Amino acid sequence: MPTLHLDRPLERAILQGHPWIYEDALKPSRVAAGAVVTVRDRRDRFLARGIREGGPIGVRVWSLDGQETIDQALVERRVRQSIERREGQVGDSDAYRLVHGEGDQLPGIVVDRYGPYAVVRLEGAVAECGFVLDGLRMALRDHRGVLLRRGRKHDVQSEVFCGQAPPKDLVVREHGMRLCVNVWKGQKTGLFLDHRESRRRVRELVASMRAPRVLNLYGYTGGFSVAAGLGGASTVTTVDIAAPAIALANASWAENGLDTPHEGLASDVPKFLQTDDRVWDLIVADPPSFAPSRKALPNALAAYRKLHAACFAALREGGTYVAASCSSHVDHAMFEQGLRDAASDARVQVEDLERWDGAPDHPRLPAFPEGDYLSVIRCRRGRTLGAKKPGTPPKRAADSKPKRSDSPKRGAGSNKGSQKPKSGRKGGKAGKG
Repeated sequence: MPTLHLDRPLERAILQGHPWIYEDALKPSRVAAGAVVTVRDRRDRFLARGIREGGPIGVRVWSLDGQETIDQALVERRVRQSIERREGQVGDSDAYRLVHGEGDQLPGIVVDRYGPYAVVRLEGAVAECGFVLDGLRMALRDHRGVLLRRGRKHDVQSEVFCGQAPPKDLVVREHGMRLCVNVWKGQKTGLFLDHRESRRRVRELVASMRAPRVLNLYGYTGGFSVAAGLGGASTVTTVDIAAPAIALANASWAENGLDTPHEGLASDVPKFLQTDDRVWDLIVADPPSFAPSRKALPNALAAYRKLHAACFAALREGGTYVAASCSSHVDHAMFEQGLRDAASDARVQVEDLERWDGAPDHPRLPAFPEGDYLSVIRCRRGRTLGAKKPGTPPKRAADSKPKRSDSPKRGAGSNKGSQKPKSGRKGGKAGKG
């Protein structure tokens, strides 16, 4: 078995459970990506065993036990254990995460359930490891069919892994909602399952309000919109730049038999916020990652701040804003500070009411902050604070709930769409509701 040697004092972080060893922390080596390797510390003692990568991540750590063998049997055993841990976690849902990569000690491997089917997404060198593929195939063989997706960003390839091919137009159940999903071409594995509990929370919030007008920004396939409609919203508008995503949002709306007006707009969100002068009772903004890298962080923070300020300007006084970030480079404190700064820019008072992160089927490791990527904050827009600063978003026509005559027009009904939204969760423009 090839051996790599640590070249930086990171023993403690690795022993505490961080599952990545970056390439620049290792002594130079020509070991090929995909090889199972042993990593020894600076005193030449056994430290970890894992799979060699070929990029900034040098090794994904699978075990700190020098006696444990990384093979097909280990993969199969850990996948089955991960699936068993989901029992009792997901409620009335048949779409949820079965394997959450590093959080389930299966680095680079994601498995999501969609009804009787499963979708496997592989990142990095595990995609080419035969024993990993064999272990997954054995552990998932009870599903009607399994789809395999590998590749990055716009070069994702989908193929039947075992069993039957999932249909291109699949309907799944989530906390009483019916959601349309394209597991072949949708972002990630089809839906953003990390927001499963967020969608339920939005439905509860809407049910506690008096027929609110709801705006879902970066709405993707409209999960938050359907939740709002079932909760009793008077009107719902979904905005996403990808027309195929809006088609799926319309299909999900029709699938739930909702009579409430739904407007699906294939539009750039910043442009929409600049040109639309309606005032809303509840806004959900769940953009793609504005910070795909540490280098992009300053621009990302500025983009979040601008988005938040525009949303505060579009809310009535007393309205609710649910803001989310899916970037691991923007931690919870940074995200909250961005909301405070945006409130100052918009010259409004804001109260933070509630915070949460990913669903429980997306476990996170305390020693792995990169895996704690999702931040969600619910806040209340208070009164306007005097004169605005130059260059801040304009005040809307009213700070109170608008008359019915200002309601959005009834939108495109229930076109079913199965095309691929144009952009991915990381760095693209399409959102994730």
